[in-house]
Amino acid sequence: MPQIPNREELVLRADAALSQVLAAMAGPQTVAHEDQTTAVRALIADSARVLVVEKTGWGKSAVYFAATSALRGLGHGPTLIVSPLLALMCDQVAAATRGGLRARTINSTNVDDWNHIMRDVEGDQVDVLLVSPERLANPTFAKRIGPVIAGAGLVVIDEAHCISDWGFDFRPDYQRLSRVLTAAPGTPVLATTATANARVTADVARQLGPKTLILRGELARRSLHLSVVPGLDPLERYAWVDSALHTLEGSGIVYVPTVADTTRLTDFLTTQGHSVAAYSRQVETAARERIEDDLKANRIKAVVATSALGIGYDKPDLGFTIHVGSPDSPVAYYQQVDRAGRVIDRAEAILLPAETDERLWEYFATSSIPAPENIAKVAEALAGGDTLSVARLVDITGIRKGRLEALLKIMAIDDAVVREGSGWYAGVTSFVFDRVKWDAIVAARRAEANIMRGYARGEGCLMEYLQRSLDDVDPSPCGTCSVCTGEVPAPGRDINPVRIEAARVRLRGFDVIIEPRKLWPTGLSNSWRGAITGASAGRALTFADAPG
Repeated sequence: MPQIPNREELVLRADAALSQVLAAMAGPQTVAHEDQTTAVRALIADSARVLVVEKTGWGKSAVYFAATSALRGLGHGPTLIVSPLLALMCDQVAAATRGGLRARTINSTNVDDWNHIMRDVEGDQVDVLLVSPERLANPTFAKRIGPVIAGAGLVVIDEAHCISDWGFDFRPDYQRLSRVLTAAPGTPVLATTATANARVTADVARQLGPKTLILRGELARRSLHLSVVPGLDPLERYAWVDSALHTLEGSGIVYVPTVADTTRLTDFLTTQGHSVAAYSRQVETAARERIEDDLKANRIKAVVATSALGIGYDKPDLGFTIHVGSPDSPVAYYQQVDRAGRVIDRAEAILLPAETDERLWEYFATSSIPAPENIAKVAEALAGGDTLSVARLVDITGIRKGRLEALLKIMAIDDAVVREGSGWYAGVTSFVFDRVKWDAIVAARRAEANIMRGYARGEGCLMEYLQRSLDDVDPSPCGTCSVCTGEVPAPGRDINPVRIEAARVRLRGFDVIIEPRKLWPTGLSNSWRGAITGASAGRALTFADAPG
């Protein structure tokens, strides 16, 4: 019977694995951060639960790949990484491979490979398996992955702020991870995120367990030069971006609040000679991957994107971010601008506040909050015991599809509803609406929106302002932002009227086609089904709040 290593031997193995993985991923001269060493030792020698809050590019992935390498060498099972985005998964698979590990991912783009991948995992031929939280919500997959979770050597929760109701990118499916952790009580767990304030950090640590080790570093990135250019109207903002793309160094991301804005702004910038691409969750997966690769290779100047291009996107030399309109929280804003300036001396992060910000903030503060009357409608619709499609539930309840899908996910966490295939049926419990909890969440979101108002007004050093809102360890004036220097990037506050007029002409002539549905939704109460005939494409005559 092999001798079980003592703690001192486990620490040595942890240190050796970290050195080996860092050398493979970043070069032989790479020296581990103190917190990297502490985290890997805790996972290997103490089977601990560890929460790491460090800025993008710090090396969080090296921690879980080093821990995986050591644990696999000790004969433990594979590492399960729960990761939220396809782009992030692809980068992690590549990084694991560089670190000498066999990594596979199960996602929406490789459905035909799922069985083969799971057979390899079950046959101990995989070191790292990456899955999305939404996969864990699928009952069939959850049943098959159960033994893998029980035998995992390490569980990793990437972008762990998504676990928290208080997180800026809360995703209900992430809360199923509490069951994953319960299923593997003795398994070491690592949770990582680049952006979490003290409230989110405490909430995530609470969910991991009472003895969670929290490692938190300075989040400020000193290469970032923050600027705010207030007081522009919609056409002036478009013209400002047009002018700025001619002078900004490198390539970057232009963030906009809606999918419609991605297409409108991309269309205008393209007519002005810029190489840009529109990016949102409505863009097909293969096209999104091509756009991500083009930006990484600097084949395009910028991607005009919603927040869909944010978490996990890895381009160390990203030269700038421009926000046309303000995100609804300083944490969400910093998560996006933190993508820039990792390996370059200077990167620009520019905010162009919009007059529509207030209404969007209020919408995002309340849109994901379950309404008691909607909960009652869903419960009544499912009370008969039937399995109903989302389309049928929309038909019965009158709840908009997007809000209904969000509500079903929240109710499913407490087993009030259960998904089966494309339908839903009543669960074993009743959903209890916790008004105190949800009112507190809305209040917190409104408070964070108020912080963004102050940021947009330039109430003090911009970097220090963000640091304080993130509860950073050492907030201090940066000396380089537009408040500290009184300067903003070109074109500054004076925009060429010719560019403004070009934006007006293009946007007034922008043709928005409304494509008709090709098929009736399944599960409707009437007899309509199959192909829809006789409907032709429509045109949008105007948009509320549209530029031009």
